[in-house]
Amino acid sequence: MPRASLLPRLLGGRPAVKAVAMAGVLASTLWSLRCFLNPPQASREAPQHMEPLLVLVWEWPAQQVPNVSGDVCRELYGITGCWVTMERQLLHWADVVVFPHTRLQPSRDSLPKDRPPWQSWVWVSLESPSNTKALAGWNQTFNWVMTYRRDSDIFIPYGKLVPNRSAIVNIPAKTNLVSWVISNYHRTQKRAEVYKNLSRYLHVNIYGKANKKPLCKDCLLPTTSKSKFYLAFENSIHQDYITEKLWRNALMAGTVPVVLGPPRANYEQFVPADSFIHVDDFSSLAELATFLKTMNASRYRQFFAWQRRYSVKLYTDWRERICTICSTYPSLPRGRIYPDLESWFST
Repeated sequence: MPRASLLPRLLGGRPAVKAVAMAGVLASTLWSLRCFLNPPQASREAPQHMEPLLVLVWEWPAQQVPNVSGDVCRELYGITGCWVTMERQLLHWADVVVFPHTRLQPSRDSLPKDRPPWQSWVWVSLESPSNTKALAGWNQTFNWVMTYRRDSDIFIPYGKLVPNRSAIVNIPAKTNLVSWVISNYHRTQKRAEVYKNLSRYLHVNIYGKANKKPLCKDCLLPTTSKSKFYLAFENSIHQDYITEKLWRNALMAGTVPVVLGPPRANYEQFVPADSFIHVDDFSSLAELATFLKTMNASRYRQFFAWQRRYSVKLYTDWRERICTICSTYPSLPRGRIYPDLESWFST
């Protein structure tokens, strides 16, 4: 049965909602909806939908909640035919409802009591399985998953390389060998063990809260760019879990990442094989240290060959991630529900 258009659904024709509760919402959105339903000519490359899609974000994934009133997907990202809202009064009109795991309460009482048959629920997480708790209670709840994993229904990586024909090789001036920015240091983590052993063979400049040297937002890249190498060590090792430690702290800063995370083959699905150094490439940390300390300028420059073809795109705005739902919606499976979310995510 085809979906009814958005405006009639907001004004009537779906399960009754108290007129008083709806009046404020409709009054505040009616003008924007008129513009939304009759948008200016969009770019030919912008994803198109046959009918407007209403995406309700149950709670915003980040602490700071941006203004999502208006047609933000079109205005910011050129994605038409999609309306994002945080107005829970529109629950029974929403096509998609987004539930960030970090905002889910232990009890189901915080979720809507029922789900209309046309509506799909999305579970969202950027954390690794090691840092995602209490999943067992959400079995038989969500239709789609939205994570950093490439096999997610909606894939939201921390970053990616985008083609850039005009790119040039830019290697910032270097004043030290290795740096590492670390906020949460736990001795039981694999990265803590590797750092401890590696530091026996070379000096690592450490910044961040863990070393009582926090860096301001605008200080991070200028600081890490001064190092020839950066320890892009993930806090846990899982498939596709490749975070801003690689994309921002290393590649965007213009330093060579020394990675600790999933296997090299997994990294090579995201970045060129000659753009990083993997801890597992060496039989010992002593061998890795020697490789870093004795590298000549010509060999070092080869690690930046990717800059001739690509530039780094970071995903930092949750509005862009939420709008990804709009562009992927037509190809998403209908009628699916995840019977065991914990098993899927931990695999």
